[in-house]
Amino acid sequence: MVMVHEQSKMPEASENKSQSEEASKDKEPTNGDVYYVTRADGNVHPAQIIQSRVSEFSSEYYVHYVGLNRRLDEWVPQERLTNVVVGENGIVETESQSSANTKTLKQLSKEQLASLENPSPVENSDRKLTRNQKRRHDEINHVQKTYAEMDPTTAALEKEHELITKVKYIDKLRIGKFEIDTWYFSPYPDEYGKVGTLYVCEYCLKYMKFDKTYRYHATECVQRTPPGTEIYRKGTISVFEIDGKDHKIYCQTLCLMAKLFLDHKTLYYDVQPFFFYVLCEIDKKGAHIVGYFSKEKESPDNNNVACILVLPPYQRKGYGKFLIAFSYELSRREGIIGSPEKPLSDLGRLSYRSFWAYTLLELMKECRTTTQSIKELSELSGITQEDIIYTLQSMKMVKYWKGQHVICVTPKTVAEHLQMPHFKKPKLTVDPQFLRWNPQKRANNAKFKKLS
Repeated sequence: MVMVHEQSKMPEASENKSQSEEASKDKEPTNGDVYYVTRADGNVHPAQIIQSRVSEFSSEYYVHYVGLNRRLDEWVPQERLTNVVVGENGIVETESQSSANTKTLKQLSKEQLASLENPSPVENSDRKLTRNQKRRHDEINHVQKTYAEMDPTTAALEKEHELITKVKYIDKLRIGKFEIDTWYFSPYPDEYGKVGTLYVCEYCLKYMKFDKTYRYHATECVQRTPPGTEIYRKGTISVFEIDGKDHKIYCQTLCLMAKLFLDHKTLYYDVQPFFFYVLCEIDKKGAHIVGYFSKEKESPDNNNVACILVLPPYQRKGYGKFLIAFSYELSRREGIIGSPEKPLSDLGRLSYRSFWAYTLLELMKECRTTTQSIKELSELSGITQEDIIYTLQSMKMVKYWKGQHVICVTPKTVAEHLQMPHFKKPKLTVDPQFLRWNPQKRANNAKFKKLS
């Protein structure tokens, strides 16, 4: 009787197990779901699942942190998806604190997700931000523009770009003595584009899949500097000019590597119309790449920079502003008033605006007058009038009066701004005496004036 009784219960137990497995399966995260995810710094932030994969030990999910820049997207293991819920009052609670009036992030409406994508810059405050303050807040906190804030053409291009580059597979870049966390997708060939760590020779920029291959290549590679011509050397800082037509492979691999840290870079293979200016630190072993900028050989818009990048280990050391200053020194020798290609990245915009602000403040200080017109400042600095207006507006030093922009500032205000930390003198400056470079002949353009 006992045996019969046990046998009669077996189908029921099996059925319960099947239901349990089915319920567990239903709870598996899927693409499009939004969870709170524990980030590397320990903070918890809502994130949407973009892609999933099965690693050697567990499932991993590629997530986009809602409202933050795409360079922070990353692969995370399942244990970093937290079991938190959102109450009706919007307060985040743990699962044990939740009640019937709460819902998981998976169940949030499109409107609620949109509010997460566009959080108020100042929460729990009655103080409203000005347009400049909001722009500054968004730049510092890496807040992305929504499609609604873009014009229709830009929005369409942005959607297409995001679809193509949505998932980043290369997590780390090993180059020289550094292992660097990557930021964005880069279109390396398939067999290289989906490795966890990509190995790149810091001298010839050849890319490899395996550490063993990388180490062997290091013993065989005889190149110790970038190709092209060294046009600047002062102390341990060197800049090489490389013609994309003459050194096609090097420039293509440089662009592929740069795309790991630049979101909207589209130049990968058609490098022939460009010059590349590679900044290096020199020691006994060779020239170690720090960063670079590219520039069209013939730009109808007088753009003096197409792409610009400083590798993450060298950021916040003054190299970014050095490259910016270097591009303007080349424009100065060409006799043109130049500007970088737009749009700038959030980090690029901060660097350029800081450089422009310091340059303009120093000019107004040296001239001992603040009565210059925007046109005169442009001719003295080599910065376009549009970039000057943008910069002065951010410092509240210009007003629109009778159909034109007028500078409104006193010598005291200039002196006070130059005392601020973000308007201090750059750590590294370009010394024109050490630049060995002659420009190609170009058509007539706007000319510089010299300070008397």
